[in-house]
Amino acid sequence: MDATILDEVAWRIDLPKLKQQLGIKEGSSYAVEAEGMAARAEAIGSPKAMYKASLIESRGEDHVVIEGQTFQSRVMAVNLEKVHRVFPFVATCGVELEELSSAFTTVLAKFWADAIKGLALGASILALLEHIKEQHHPGDVSMMSPGSIESWSLSEQRALFSVLGAPEDSIGVELMESCFMKPSMSASGMWFPTEH
Repeated sequence: MDATILDEVAWRIDLPKLKQQLGIKEGSSYAVEAEGMAARAEAIGSPKAMYKASLIESRGEDHVVIEGQTFQSRVMAVNLEKVHRVFPFVATCGVELEELSSAFTTVLAKFWADAIKGLALGASILALLEHIKEQHHPGDVSMMSPGSIESWSLSEQRALFSVLGAPEDSIGVELMESCFMKPSMSASGMWFPTEH
């Protein structure tokens, strides 16, 4: 089964909430600047995500094999002990917002831009989860990410990207040699059914 691409994620910036989050007073010169940045971001921003409904092919005490890729993690093996299908994914704020934020030079502007990119990433993750639930009906789900738990190394990103195919070509997310992603405001991992 091919990966599912979500490249038209709808998103809007809640300006009052954003200004509150950034500690910007209504009516101030900072508020005007932030509103302008938010308007530019909304005009060009294109959050994206991709995932693949994947079967677990085999498992051991400290590993799971998915789509021919072996994922080494004791915690993952325990979490997926009763699971037969998982949803590996990558989600991102999008290269458009990454390029916009790289144009800012002040610390404050970069901080604001990162907050906006975080909102875009949140929108892509929410759209992804809604799509999985509507199309595959997994019930309650939980999520794990490489590097976020002690026994699942960040280097496992390579196997995750292999399962998905080509996230760089599909949604613009590049896996760096360090196993961090670019755009930096991107997320990866696996959604899986859970009883807890």
